[in-house]
Amino acid sequence: MMANDAPLPAISIIIPAYNEARRIGATLERVTQYLDARRTSYEVIVVDDGSRDATRETVAQVAGDRACVRLLALPHNAGKGAAVRTGVLASRGRAVLFSDADLSTPIEELERLEAALAAGADVAIGSRAAPGAVERRQPLLRRLQGRGFHLVVRALGFRVVTAIRDTQCGFKLFRGSVARVLFRELTLTGFAFDVELLELAHKRFALREVPVAWTHADGSKVRPGIDAARMLRDLVRIRWGWLRNGRPLPALPAGDGPGPR
Repeated sequence: MMANDAPLPAISIIIPAYNEARRIGATLERVTQYLDARRTSYEVIVVDDGSRDATRETVAQVAGDRACVRLLALPHNAGKGAAVRTGVLASRGRAVLFSDADLSTPIEELERLEAALAAGADVAIGSRAAPGAVERRQPLLRRLQGRGFHLVVRALGFRVVTAIRDTQCGFKLFRGSVARVLFRELTLTGFAFDVELLELAHKRFALREVPVAWTHADGSKVRPGIDAARMLRDLVRIRWGWLRNGRPLPALPAGDGPGPR
């Protein structure tokens, strides 16, 4: 049987990784053990974002032992948005989750997001801010920066932040066809990609914000100040472009319309 003729996996897990050699092996072990226990088909796609450590070699070793794990390697550090986009567009799952490599949100929280899709959502957004979220809190500076970022994004006119309290949690689940439509349209390659992604989905698909467990993990790749400034620059750029040119909304493939709202 040709690979392209194989049955579609029930779920694709996309994990962007940049200099994650220290923990990516343990992350893959935990994710695959959990998915194996569910006895449903899956694929795990790790996208190495131009790491300078042994991330690529570590993932390649796991992938060599487990056919359900795939490694995609970007030639240089292109940004988290670029890495997630690469993985999603290579995915085949009927559902697509992207998750941070540090598993700040445990993979077991997938079940909460799946329940939202089963109830009619097209996109289930893991949230540290929604009522009922369980969280070991971020350092105060990071929390203040997050609140400030949310306010600025709202002031720029992004409508989705009026409905979604936590756009930046790195744990989001999509119907597979919806994910691939949205990520084909995505233009941002850095940490601000979540806002563009959700804005593209807003009013077109059913979005649900779902409280998830979350624990702050040391070793974040977000650099306070520098990356915040780049995120705002990117959002100003795309917002200005949309105001000037409008936003084209490509049609969904036949039979893949939005779920009920």
